[in-house]
Amino acid sequence: MDTSTLNLLWGLTTSIMNVGGTIGGLIVGVTANKLGPKGGLFFNNFLVLVATIFMGIAKPITSLEVMIVGRFFIGINCGLNAGLCPMYLSEVSPVSLRGAVSSVYQLVITISILIAQIVGLHYVLGNHTYWPYIFILPIFFAIFQVITLLFCTESPRYLIGVKGNEQKAEQSLKFLRMSDDVSADMTLMKSEDAAVKALPKITLSDMYKTRQLRIPLIIAVVIMLAQQFSGINAVIFYSTDTFEKAGLKGDNPKYATIGIGVVNVLMTIVSLYLVEVAGRKTLLLIGFGGMAIDTLLLSLTLYFADQNDFLPWVCIILTFIYIILFAAGAGSIPWFLVTEIFNQAARPTAVSLAVPTNWIANFIVTLTFPSIEALIGPFVFLIFVALDVVFFLFILKFVPETKNRTIDDIISEWK
Repeated sequence: MDTSTLNLLWGLTTSIMNVGGTIGGLIVGVTANKLGPKGGLFFNNFLVLVATIFMGIAKPITSLEVMIVGRFFIGINCGLNAGLCPMYLSEVSPVSLRGAVSSVYQLVITISILIAQIVGLHYVLGNHTYWPYIFILPIFFAIFQVITLLFCTESPRYLIGVKGNEQKAEQSLKFLRMSDDVSADMTLMKSEDAAVKALPKITLSDMYKTRQLRIPLIIAVVIMLAQQFSGINAVIFYSTDTFEKAGLKGDNPKYATIGIGVVNVLMTIVSLYLVEVAGRKTLLLIGFGGMAIDTLLLSLTLYFADQNDFLPWVCIILTFIYIILFAAGAGSIPWFLVTEIFNQAARPTAVSLAVPTNWIANFIVTLTFPSIEALIGPFVFLIFVALDVVFFLFILKFVPETKNRTIDDIISEWK
Protein backbone atom coordinates (compact mmCIF):
# COMPACT_ATOMS: atom_id res chain seq x y z
CA MET A 1 0.00 0.00 0.00
CA ASP A 2 1.10 3.58 -0.53
CA THR A 3 2.65 5.60 2.28
CA SER A 4 -0.39 7.84 2.93
CA THR A 5 -2.70 4.83 3.28
CA LEU A 6 -0.18 3.09 5.53
CA ASN A 7 0.11 6.15 7.80
CA LEU A 8 -3.68 6.48 7.96
CA LEU A 9 -4.18 2.84 8.97
CA TRP A 10 -1.28 3.03 11.44
CA GLY A 11 -2.85 6.11 13.03
CA LEU A 12 -6.25 4.43 13.16
CA THR A 13 -4.83 1.25 14.72
CA THR A 14 -3.02 3.30 17.36
CA SER A 15 -5.77 5.79 18.19
CA ILE A 16 -8.79 3.44 18.08
CA MET A 17 -7.89 2.40 21.63
CA ASN A 18 -8.56 5.99 22.77
CA VAL A 19 -11.98 5.86 21.08
CA GLY A 20 -12.75 2.64 22.96
CA GLY A 21 -11.44 4.18 26.17
CA THR A 22 -13.77 7.15 25.77
CA ILE A 23 -16.77 4.83 25.30
CA GLY A 24 -15.69 2.74 28.28
CA GLY A 25 -15.42 5.87 30.40
CA LEU A 26 -18.91 6.99 29.39
CA ILE A 27 -20.49 3.75 30.64
CA VAL A 28 -18.64 3.67 33.98
CA GLY A 29 -21.62 5.22 35.79
CA VAL A 30 -24.17 2.76 34.44
CA THR A 31 -21.83 -0.17 35.10
CA ALA A 32 -21.06 0.95 38.67
CA ASN A 33 -24.75 1.39 39.51
CA LYS A 34 -25.86 -1.89 37.94
CA LEU A 35 -23.01 -4.20 38.92
CA GLY A 36 -21.12 -2.30 41.61
CA PRO A 37 -17.46 -1.26 41.32
CA LYS A 38 -16.21 -4.77 42.13
CA GLY A 39 -18.78 -6.50 39.91
CA GLY A 40 -18.00 -4.12 37.07
CA LEU A 41 -14.27 -4.84 37.33
CA PHE A 42 -14.97 -8.57 37.40
CA PHE A 43 -17.11 -8.72 34.25
CA ASN A 44 -14.95 -6.16 32.46
CA ASN A 45 -12.34 -8.90 32.04
CA PHE A 46 -14.61 -10.53 29.46
CA LEU A 47 -13.63 -7.67 27.13
CA VAL A 48 -9.96 -8.57 27.64
CA LEU A 49 -10.70 -12.12 26.49
CA VAL A 50 -12.47 -10.87 23.35
CA ALA A 51 -9.73 -8.29 22.64
CA THR A 52 -6.82 -10.70 23.04
CA ILE A 53 -8.47 -13.26 20.73
CA PHE A 54 -8.89 -10.60 18.04
CA MET A 55 -5.39 -9.13 18.47
CA GLY A 56 -3.76 -12.55 18.82
CA ILE A 57 -5.16 -13.95 15.56
CA ALA A 58 -4.66 -10.76 13.50
CA LYS A 59 -1.22 -11.74 12.19
CA PRO A 60 -1.94 -15.48 11.54
CA ILE A 61 -4.98 -14.57 9.43
CA THR A 62 -3.25 -11.41 8.06
CA SER A 63 -6.16 -9.11 8.93
CA LEU A 64 -5.48 -5.53 9.97
CA GLU A 65 -9.22 -5.04 10.51
CA VAL A 66 -9.23 -7.74 13.20
CA MET A 67 -6.34 -6.00 15.00
CA ILE A 68 -8.23 -2.68 14.91
CA VAL A 69 -11.35 -4.34 16.38
CA GLY A 70 -9.25 -5.92 19.13
CA ARG A 71 -7.64 -2.58 19.96
CA PHE A 72 -11.11 -1.05 20.16
CA PHE A 73 -12.31 -3.67 22.67
CA ILE A 74 -9.20 -3.38 24.84
CA GLY A 75 -9.79 0.39 24.82
CA ILE A 76 -13.31 -0.06 26.22
CA ASN A 77 -11.84 -2.31 28.89
CA CYS A 78 -9.23 0.31 29.84
CA GLY A 79 -11.84 3.08 29.92
CA LEU A 80 -13.99 1.08 32.36
CA ASN A 81 -10.95 0.19 34.48
CA ALA A 82 -9.91 3.85 34.63
CA GLY A 83 -13.24 4.74 36.26
CA LEU A 84 -14.17 1.63 38.25
CA CYS A 85 -10.80 0.89 39.84
CA PRO A 86 -10.15 4.29 41.51
CA MET A 87 -13.83 4.38 42.53
CA TYR A 88 -13.59 0.96 44.19
CA LEU A 89 -10.28 1.72 45.93
CA SER A 90 -11.60 5.05 47.22
CA GLU A 91 -14.83 3.53 48.54
CA VAL A 92 -13.20 0.64 50.42
CA SER A 93 -10.50 2.81 52.05
CA PRO A 94 -10.64 4.52 55.45
CA VAL A 95 -10.42 8.31 55.22
CA SER A 96 -6.88 8.36 56.63
CA LEU A 97 -5.57 6.05 53.87
CA ARG A 98 -7.87 6.98 50.99
CA GLY A 99 -5.24 8.86 49.00
CA ALA A 100 -2.50 6.25 49.45
CA VAL A 101 -4.73 3.28 48.59
CA SER A 102 -6.28 5.06 45.59
CA SER A 103 -2.79 5.91 44.29
CA VAL A 104 -2.11 2.18 43.88
CA TYR A 105 -4.11 2.38 40.63
CA GLN A 106 -1.53 4.74 39.11
CA LEU A 107 1.28 2.62 40.56
CA VAL A 108 0.04 -0.42 38.64
CA ILE A 109 -0.23 1.71 35.47
CA THR A 110 3.43 2.73 35.82
CA ILE A 111 4.43 -0.91 36.40
CA SER A 112 2.44 -1.88 33.30
CA ILE A 113 4.20 0.79 31.22
CA LEU A 114 7.56 -0.55 32.41
CA ILE A 115 6.59 -4.15 31.52
CA ALA A 116 5.43 -2.98 28.08
CA GLN A 117 8.72 -1.17 27.50
CA ILE A 118 10.73 -4.26 28.44
CA VAL A 119 8.74 -6.84 26.44
CA GLY A 120 8.76 -4.41 23.51
CA LEU A 121 12.54 -4.58 23.20
CA HIS A 122 13.71 -6.13 19.92
CA TYR A 123 15.43 -9.10 21.54
CA VAL A 124 12.41 -9.90 23.79
CA LEU A 125 9.10 -9.75 21.89
CA GLY A 126 9.37 -6.53 19.87
CA ASN A 127 10.39 -8.16 16.62
CA HIS A 128 8.78 -9.45 13.40
CA THR A 129 8.40 -13.00 14.74
CA TYR A 130 7.08 -12.58 18.27
CA TRP A 131 5.25 -9.23 18.36
CA PRO A 132 1.72 -10.79 18.34
CA TYR A 133 2.46 -12.37 21.73
CA ILE A 134 2.67 -8.91 23.28
CA PHE A 135 -1.05 -8.46 22.56
CA ILE A 136 -1.93 -11.80 24.17
CA LEU A 137 -0.25 -10.91 27.50
CA PRO A 138 -3.26 -8.96 28.89
CA ILE A 139 -5.28 -12.17 29.24
CA PHE A 140 -2.94 -13.37 31.99
CA PHE A 141 -3.49 -10.17 33.99
CA ALA A 142 -7.26 -10.53 33.45
CA ILE A 143 -7.20 -14.11 34.79
CA PHE A 144 -5.21 -12.88 37.80
CA GLN A 145 -7.78 -10.15 38.49
CA VAL A 146 -10.75 -12.51 38.13
CA ILE A 147 -9.21 -14.93 40.65
CA THR A 148 -8.20 -12.27 43.18
CA LEU A 149 -11.52 -10.41 42.98
CA LEU A 150 -13.22 -13.61 44.21
CA PHE A 151 -11.48 -12.95 47.55
CA CYS A 152 -12.48 -9.27 47.64
CA THR A 153 -15.66 -7.74 49.03
CA GLU A 154 -18.00 -5.33 47.27
CA SER A 155 -17.78 -1.65 48.17
CA PRO A 156 -19.69 -1.01 51.44
CA ARG A 157 -20.72 2.43 50.15
CA TYR A 158 -22.30 0.78 47.10
CA LEU A 159 -24.04 -1.82 49.29
CA ILE A 160 -25.57 0.91 51.46
CA GLY A 161 -26.14 3.68 48.93
CA VAL A 162 -27.35 1.67 45.92
CA LYS A 163 -28.40 -1.75 47.24
CA GLY A 164 -29.68 -0.54 50.61
CA ASN A 165 -28.23 -3.64 52.28
CA GLU A 166 -26.79 -2.52 55.63
CA GLN A 167 -26.08 -6.07 56.80
CA LYS A 168 -23.82 -6.86 53.82
CA ALA A 169 -22.22 -3.43 54.06
CA GLU A 170 -21.34 -4.11 57.72
CA GLN A 171 -19.87 -7.52 56.79
CA SER A 172 -17.87 -5.85 54.04
CA LEU A 173 -16.49 -3.25 56.45
CA LYS A 174 -15.52 -5.88 59.02
CA PHE A 175 -13.58 -7.70 56.30
CA LEU A 176 -11.89 -4.51 55.09
CA ARG A 177 -11.04 -3.09 58.53
CA MET A 178 -10.15 -6.52 60.00
CA SER A 179 -12.23 -5.60 63.05
CA ASP A 180 -15.68 -6.36 64.44
CA ASP A 181 -16.08 -2.78 65.63
CA VAL A 182 -17.06 -0.81 62.52
CA SER A 183 -19.80 1.26 64.13
CA ALA A 184 -18.05 4.58 63.44
CA ASP A 185 -17.68 3.79 59.72
CA MET A 186 -21.26 2.53 59.50
CA THR A 187 -22.62 5.66 61.21
CA LEU A 188 -20.68 7.91 58.83
CA MET A 189 -21.79 6.00 55.72
CA LYS A 190 -25.43 5.89 56.83
CA SER A 191 -25.47 9.62 57.56
CA GLU A 192 -23.94 10.35 54.14
CA ASP A 193 -26.47 8.03 52.50
CA ALA A 194 -29.36 9.70 54.34
CA ALA A 195 -28.14 13.12 53.19
CA VAL A 196 -27.93 11.89 49.61
CA LYS A 197 -31.40 10.31 49.66
CA ALA A 198 -32.89 13.50 51.04
CA LEU A 199 -31.94 15.15 47.75
CA PRO A 200 -33.77 14.58 44.46
CA LYS A 201 -32.27 11.96 42.11
CA ILE A 202 -29.30 13.39 40.24
CA THR A 203 -29.53 13.48 36.45
CA LEU A 204 -26.93 14.41 33.87
CA SER A 205 -28.45 17.89 33.48
CA ASP A 206 -28.24 18.41 37.26
CA MET A 207 -24.46 18.10 37.02
CA TYR A 208 -24.46 21.33 35.01
CA LYS A 209 -27.38 23.17 36.62
CA THR A 210 -26.68 22.68 40.33
CA ARG A 211 -23.83 24.82 41.71
CA GLN A 212 -22.90 22.17 44.30
CA LEU A 213 -22.29 19.71 41.45
CA ARG A 214 -21.19 22.06 38.67
CA ILE A 215 -18.13 23.44 40.50
CA PRO A 216 -16.61 20.03 41.43
CA LEU A 217 -17.45 18.78 37.91
CA ILE A 218 -15.47 21.66 36.40
CA ILE A 219 -12.60 20.84 38.78
CA ALA A 220 -12.74 17.13 37.86
CA VAL A 221 -12.74 17.82 34.11
CA VAL A 222 -9.94 20.40 34.29
CA ILE A 223 -7.78 18.12 36.46
CA MET A 224 -8.22 15.29 33.93
CA LEU A 225 -7.31 17.66 31.08
CA ALA A 226 -4.34 18.86 33.12
CA GLN A 227 -2.97 15.35 33.52
CA GLN A 228 -2.87 14.73 29.76
CA PHE A 229 -2.01 18.27 28.61
CA SER A 230 0.85 18.49 31.13
CA GLY A 231 2.99 16.92 28.41
CA ILE A 232 3.48 13.50 30.02
CA ASN A 233 2.45 11.48 26.98
CA ALA A 234 4.63 13.61 24.73
CA VAL A 235 7.59 12.99 27.05
CA ILE A 236 7.00 9.22 27.43
CA PHE A 237 5.69 8.35 23.96
CA TYR A 238 8.53 10.18 22.25
CA SER A 239 11.27 9.84 24.87
CA THR A 240 13.32 7.46 22.69
CA ASP A 241 13.28 9.98 19.82
CA THR A 242 14.12 12.75 22.27
CA PHE A 243 17.13 10.82 23.56
CA GLU A 244 18.29 10.11 20.00
CA LYS A 245 18.06 13.79 19.13
CA ALA A 246 19.88 14.53 22.36
CA GLY A 247 22.82 12.45 21.11
CA LEU A 248 22.41 8.89 22.47
CA LYS A 249 23.37 6.18 19.97
CA GLY A 250 22.40 2.56 19.22
CA ASP A 251 20.10 0.90 21.77
CA ASN A 252 20.93 3.46 24.49
CA PRO A 253 17.82 5.60 23.82
CA LYS A 254 15.61 2.55 24.42
CA TYR A 255 17.41 1.73 27.66
CA ALA A 256 17.09 5.36 28.77
CA THR A 257 13.35 5.14 28.09
CA ILE A 258 13.14 2.02 30.26
CA GLY A 259 15.02 4.00 32.90
CA ILE A 260 12.18 6.53 32.76
CA GLY A 261 9.75 3.69 33.41
CA VAL A 262 11.75 2.58 36.45
CA VAL A 263 11.86 6.12 37.87
CA ASN A 264 8.11 6.48 37.23
CA VAL A 265 7.39 3.33 39.25
CA LEU A 266 9.72 4.26 42.13
CA MET A 267 8.40 7.81 42.40
CA THR A 268 4.79 6.62 42.32
CA ILE A 269 5.62 4.34 45.27
CA VAL A 270 7.00 7.37 47.12
CA SER A 271 3.82 9.31 46.27
CA LEU A 272 1.73 6.73 48.18
CA TYR A 273 3.34 8.16 51.30
CA LEU A 274 3.55 11.79 50.19
CA VAL A 275 -0.13 12.08 49.27
CA GLU A 276 -1.19 11.48 52.89
CA VAL A 277 1.57 13.66 54.36
CA ALA A 278 1.82 16.67 52.05
CA GLY A 279 -1.77 16.53 50.75
CA ARG A 280 -3.29 16.44 47.27
CA LYS A 281 -3.31 20.15 46.48
CA THR A 282 0.30 20.72 47.59
CA LEU A 283 1.60 17.87 45.42
CA LEU A 284 -0.40 19.08 42.42
CA LEU A 285 0.98 22.62 42.80
CA ILE A 286 4.58 21.40 43.14
CA GLY A 287 4.08 19.05 40.19
CA PHE A 288 2.58 21.50 37.71
CA GLY A 289 4.80 24.39 38.77
CA GLY A 290 7.89 22.21 38.48
CA MET A 291 6.80 20.71 35.14
CA ALA A 292 6.30 24.21 33.68
CA ILE A 293 9.89 25.15 34.55
CA ASP A 294 11.24 21.77 33.48
CA THR A 295 9.59 21.73 30.04
CA LEU A 296 10.80 25.28 29.40
CA LEU A 297 14.39 24.22 30.11
CA LEU A 298 13.92 20.98 28.13
CA SER A 299 12.72 22.89 25.08
CA LEU A 300 15.77 25.18 25.15
CA THR A 301 18.33 22.41 25.79
CA LEU A 302 16.90 20.23 23.00
CA TYR A 303 17.15 23.15 20.61
CA PHE A 304 20.83 23.76 21.40
CA ALA A 305 21.71 20.07 22.05
CA ASP A 306 23.78 19.67 18.87
CA GLN A 307 25.97 22.67 19.73
CA ASN A 308 27.41 21.30 22.96
CA ASP A 309 28.40 17.77 24.03
CA PHE A 310 27.17 18.35 27.59
CA LEU A 311 23.63 19.51 26.72
CA PRO A 312 22.33 16.07 25.62
CA TRP A 313 22.95 14.84 29.15
CA VAL A 314 21.11 17.88 30.54
CA CYS A 315 18.15 16.84 28.34
CA ILE A 316 18.21 13.38 29.87
CA ILE A 317 18.39 14.76 33.42
CA LEU A 318 15.50 17.17 32.72
CA THR A 319 13.41 14.31 31.32
CA PHE A 320 13.95 12.25 34.47
CA ILE A 321 13.14 15.27 36.69
CA TYR A 322 9.92 15.77 34.71
CA ILE A 323 8.90 12.15 35.36
CA ILE A 324 9.58 12.58 39.09
CA LEU A 325 7.44 15.73 39.24
CA PHE A 326 4.61 14.11 37.29
CA ALA A 327 4.61 10.88 39.30
CA ALA A 328 4.59 12.77 42.60
CA GLY A 329 1.16 14.27 41.99
CA ALA A 330 -0.33 14.69 38.54
CA GLY A 331 0.03 10.98 37.77
CA SER A 332 -2.11 9.50 40.52
CA ILE A 333 -4.13 12.27 42.17
CA PRO A 334 -6.58 13.15 39.34
CA TRP A 335 -7.93 9.58 39.21
CA PHE A 336 -9.08 9.51 42.84
CA LEU A 337 -9.64 13.23 43.41
CA VAL A 338 -12.72 12.89 41.18
CA THR A 339 -14.14 10.27 43.56
CA GLU A 340 -13.38 12.43 46.63
CA ILE A 341 -15.31 15.56 45.63
CA PHE A 342 -18.68 13.89 44.88
CA ASN A 343 -21.13 12.00 47.06
CA GLN A 344 -22.34 8.46 46.32
CA ALA A 345 -25.28 9.64 44.21
CA ALA A 346 -23.25 11.89 41.90
CA ARG A 347 -19.98 9.95 41.84
CA PRO A 348 -20.75 7.44 39.03
CA THR A 349 -22.06 10.18 36.72
CA ALA A 350 -19.11 12.45 37.52
CA VAL A 351 -16.63 9.67 36.80
CA SER A 352 -18.46 8.90 33.53
CA LEU A 353 -17.83 12.50 32.45
CA ALA A 354 -14.29 12.88 33.80
CA VAL A 355 -12.75 9.65 32.49
CA PRO A 356 -13.76 10.20 28.82
CA THR A 357 -12.31 13.71 29.12
CA ASN A 358 -8.96 12.13 30.01
CA TRP A 359 -9.12 9.72 27.07
CA ILE A 360 -10.13 12.43 24.58
CA ALA A 361 -7.27 14.64 25.78
CA ASN A 362 -4.92 11.65 25.44
CA PHE A 363 -6.18 11.14 21.89
CA ILE A 364 -5.63 14.80 20.98
CA VAL A 365 -2.04 14.81 22.29
CA THR A 366 -1.20 11.49 20.60
CA LEU A 367 -2.68 12.66 17.31
CA THR A 368 -1.32 16.20 17.17
CA PHE A 369 2.09 16.04 18.86
CA PRO A 370 4.03 14.45 15.93
CA SER A 371 2.71 17.03 13.44
CA ILE A 372 3.37 20.01 15.70
CA GLU A 373 6.81 18.64 16.65
CA ALA A 374 7.68 18.25 12.97
CA LEU A 375 6.61 21.85 12.38
CA ILE A 376 8.28 23.68 15.27
CA GLY A 377 10.72 21.10 16.67
CA PRO A 378 11.62 21.22 20.38
CA PHE A 379 9.63 24.44 20.81
CA VAL A 380 6.54 22.18 20.90
CA PHE A 381 7.24 21.81 24.62
CA LEU A 382 6.57 25.55 25.06
CA ILE A 383 2.89 24.75 24.51
CA PHE A 384 3.02 22.51 27.59
CA VAL A 385 4.83 25.25 29.53
CA ALA A 386 1.91 27.61 28.95
CA LEU A 387 -0.67 24.93 29.77
CA ASP A 388 1.11 23.89 32.99
CA VAL A 389 1.14 27.51 34.17
CA VAL A 390 -2.62 27.79 33.51
CA PHE A 391 -3.28 24.53 35.38
CA PHE A 392 -1.08 25.66 38.28
CA LEU A 393 -3.14 28.86 38.67
CA PHE A 394 -6.42 26.92 38.41
CA ILE A 395 -5.36 24.45 41.12
CA LEU A 396 -4.17 27.28 43.36
CA LYS A 397 -7.51 29.09 43.05
CA PHE A 398 -10.17 26.37 42.85
CA VAL A 399 -9.02 22.89 43.92
CA PRO A 400 -9.75 22.08 47.60
CA GLU A 401 -7.46 20.06 49.86
CA THR A 402 -9.22 16.73 50.51
CA LYS A 403 -6.66 15.04 52.78
CA ASN A 404 -8.25 13.53 55.92
CA ARG A 405 -11.65 15.11 55.15
CA THR A 406 -14.99 13.35 54.85
CA ILE A 407 -16.93 13.66 51.61
CA ASP A 408 -19.69 15.65 53.34
CA ASP A 409 -17.11 18.12 54.64
CA ILE A 410 -15.54 18.54 51.20
CA ILE A 411 -18.77 19.08 49.25
CA SER A 412 -20.10 21.50 51.89
CA GLU A 413 -17.70 24.09 50.40
CA TRP A 414 -19.96 24.38 47.34
CA LYS A 415 -23.38 24.49 49.00
